[in-house]
Amino acid sequence: MKTTAVRIYGVNDLRMETFELPELRDDEILARVISDSICMSTHKLAMQGEKHKRVRHKLASNPVIVGHEFCGIIEKVGKKWAGKYKEGSKFAIQPALNYQGTLWAPGYSYEYIGGDATYIIIPREVMEMDCLLEYKADNFFMGSLSEPVSCIVGAFHAQYHTKAGSYVHEMGIKEGGALALLAGVGPMGLGAIDYALHSDHRPSLLVVTDIDEARIARAKELISVEEAQKQGVKLHYVNTKDMADPVAYLKELNGGQLYDDVFVFAPVKPVIEMGDRLLGHDGCLNFFAGPTDPAFQASLNFYNVHYESHHLVGTSGGNTEDMIESLDMMARGKLNPVFMITHVGGLNAVADTVINLDKIPGGKKLIYTNKKLDLVAIADFAEKGKTDPFYAELDRICKRHDNLWSKEAEDYILAHAPDV
Repeated sequence: MKTTAVRIYGVNDLRMETFELPELRDDEILARVISDSICMSTHKLAMQGEKHKRVRHKLASNPVIVGHEFCGIIEKVGKKWAGKYKEGSKFAIQPALNYQGTLWAPGYSYEYIGGDATYIIIPREVMEMDCLLEYKADNFFMGSLSEPVSCIVGAFHAQYHTKAGSYVHEMGIKEGGALALLAGVGPMGLGAIDYALHSDHRPSLLVVTDIDEARIARAKELISVEEAQKQGVKLHYVNTKDMADPVAYLKELNGGQLYDDVFVFAPVKPVIEMGDRLLGHDGCLNFFAGPTDPAFQASLNFYNVHYESHHLVGTSGGNTEDMIESLDMMARGKLNPVFMITHVGGLNAVADTVINLDKIPGGKKLIYTNKKLDLVAIADFAEKGKTDPFYAELDRICKRHDNLWSKEAEDYILAHAPDV
């Protein structure tokens, strides 16, 4: 079986290649990938190459397939798994395997499994760790979004609070408390807002900051203050760009009080330090954004760690239970992360997109791995449609869905876009 995939050989050395997959073993599964959502973590992999903590091979001699937010169809099941998995069924994967204490993950550590490929071989570790999950929806793109959503779910579950005299950690954000999401209107921030409003463990106050007015305006349109009110949450969007003292302003929004939970969505020193200053007694700061600089540092008030019981956590990915929760909430319509998607492309667009991801505005870049398409923003479909009927129709479809991606748009891509 031949596959076409994007593999990494070193720092910013990504190549789309067609090659032969090895013969399937009894403890493996052959699968066809349909969609993959490109993650900033893959951009960091491209920047770091073999220095990345999840890489376990010499990339020059053992290149790995990139991409870890993918969804597809099981094609052939090895004998060991014949009673558990069915050929023809849809799947999603939890890439954070946590296999025997390692950081191994599809998209970083394996030669024959990654999201940016037409066909892959799923190794036994994925099934042994119960990380190959059945996906029952009628589309594929939501399956690709289940991994980033699971990272958000995991971050909320990793928060903790304590009571004086007890060593028990009460996990999760403080229910009915005050929550601040700093630099929080990017794709992952939007997902966090959605989850904060629709999970069973909600704050009473949610304040979301950023310094980009256009991104804030889009966030307000996608997740409105009125929608938050229906869920019993008071929501504020705040542009802190020109504020002399944003901490004082954010305290005013909370009746002069500090915050129970703070998430930081950008690896920026002043933002982290602002988050630290916003924490109240027994407050928990989640540093969600992973830096690329191994020496990255920021100042924290350790007086408050000692006397105010401040907590600091950092999360990188969710676990299988988080992904199951994500898939369940999406299936029940409680979460709708489609607003994360702002660009769509084919396998041929992956290498340039991964390398330049930090320079491409917008949210998630969705890739249809069996298709040949340039990466194009949904907002640009109308302009491209003036000369290309393919994009003219895609624009009409997206407009029928509030300028968001949809099953109808996906079906059109899969039926009419050229194959790789």
